[in-house]
Amino acid sequence: MNKMKKSIWDKYADFIYRVATGGRRRKVLLTSIGAPFWFALLTSVILLSLWVDRVLGLPRFRASWWSVALGTVLLLGGAYLALWSIWRFHRAKGTPVPFNPPPQLVTDGLYAHIRNPMFLGNYLLLLGLGIILCSLSLIFIFTPLFIGISVFYLKAIEEKELEKKFGEEYRAYKERVPMFIPRLRRKAK
Repeated sequence: MNKMKKSIWDKYADFIYRVATGGRRRKVLLTSIGAPFWFALLTSVILLSLWVDRVLGLPRFRASWWSVALGTVLLLGGAYLALWSIWRFHRAKGTPVPFNPPPQLVTDGLYAHIRNPMFLGNYLLLLGLGIILCSLSLIFIFTPLFIGISVFYLKAIEEKELEKKFGEEYRAYKERVPMFIPRLRRKAK
């Protein structure tokens, strides 16, 4: 039998699937590593951007009332999306960490309009902080880079794992609900 060679991303998606559908002990262990890793990654992106601004001598724009207001709205909106997603996953008896997801596909609330409100929240949070901190590299380099890497992760790993776990239910949900930007009209189920 001629088997196709799996990519490293397929193998990682399979690993996440095995952990997510496996025993509780392994889920808890990897979740306790995954959650702090995510916060450390976001913090590193912010600190690295401030360091790059300083090392490259990038000009800082002056903070004005409107830039602080815009940054604050983006920051608070992003924090709301991220925290709501964590709360919703907790309510569904899981976490947003891929190793310990809810046992059923979450498709209500914000998830009825976008598939990844927590990621969108993180993007808005980074952009808002970039504006508040007057960091050109956070706004124009690191936030877009973070978005690109996370979209690659979602497409190459998470969506494959979700299709394996939920099958046609997830494929129909993915077809109906956009990744980040809500449609003005929802597609029929």
